[in-house]
Amino acid sequence: MSTVQERPQARPRIRARRVVQATLGLAAAAALLWWGLPHFAQTTWGEVWEVLRGVHPATALLYLAMVLAGLYCYTFVMTGAMPGLSHPRALILNLCGSSVSNLLPGGGAVGLAATYTIAKSWGFGAARVTTMAVVTGVWNVLARAALPIIAIVGLSWGATDLPPRMREAAWAAIITGGLVLAAFVLAVATDRGAAVAGRVIDRGVRLVRRGHDDKVERALVDLRGRIAETVSTGWLSMTLGMVGFFGLYYVLFVLCTSATGTELPFGQLFAAYAIGRLLTAVGVTPGGLGVTETGTAAALVAWGADPAAAMAGVVLFSVFTHLMEVPLGAIGWLAWSLTPKVTQRQS
Repeated sequence: MSTVQERPQARPRIRARRVVQATLGLAAAAALLWWGLPHFAQTTWGEVWEVLRGVHPATALLYLAMVLAGLYCYTFVMTGAMPGLSHPRALILNLCGSSVSNLLPGGGAVGLAATYTIAKSWGFGAARVTTMAVVTGVWNVLARAALPIIAIVGLSWGATDLPPRMREAAWAAIITGGLVLAAFVLAVATDRGAAVAGRVIDRGVRLVRRGHDDKVERALVDLRGRIAETVSTGWLSMTLGMVGFFGLYYVLFVLCTSATGTELPFGQLFAAYAIGRLLTAVGVTPGGLGVTETGTAAALVAWGADPAAAMAGVVLFSVFTHLMEVPLGAIGWLAWSLTPKVTQRQS
């Protein structure tokens, strides 16, 4: 009887915990943006607004076009990971999932749930959506891990001494990327490897979540063949799409910093950009909001950029790459509501 009585209380407790986490995360983001960002950038919001007033409003159209081009490049990652998904629908799926993820701390789970809902309405089965989520997740981790390594090359090309923090970040990225790649290869090579990888993940989840069963292990074993087939046929499309996505966003970063008067070599700009992309993985705030901007601006200032110009460029970049995804997501949800739905799901 006690077990039956506890079940109705479990969901409200989970919802209350999520509300508290969301509130704390948003509060942390607001505090970082209002106080932490100007503090670590060694400037004030008043000075930053003065710089932003000098940016021509017409450039907003160019920046928005760059964002849309980058998001379209990412559709090649999604279509490569989910055969049968068209590019327009991949764009809708990405916009809807990203908008949800950027509203809540640790919103990736909610964004994944939205992805499942939308994809299933188009006839895709849960197995295909799960395969896409696993493969695109690995590609994202590997891409972000590669950025600091590329940044080292850029800094060397710019004849700039490599700061200790950047060197540490690069080594951390190399180790992380290597571990993720090794685990991924292990998980898709054999059924036994998939079982081992899933068992390790399940044990980690049980440390923070009681009552968790061996869902990941069973899912990896069931999906191993599908994941291996997806990677063998879609790896080129996914890789080129990821390069296009991060490449266009870097061009946008250069344009934003240039518009605010930040003058640094391209190697240093890319290193700051790489730091920011790594910090987006921080789940304390929605999409790393506040953490990303603070780390990027601090790096630019440390390399000699004007504090107000550096912070203004970072804020401008964040407006288009983070906050702009919210209204774009609303358009995505509207577009999804207008797309035809199917009742028969694909395997």
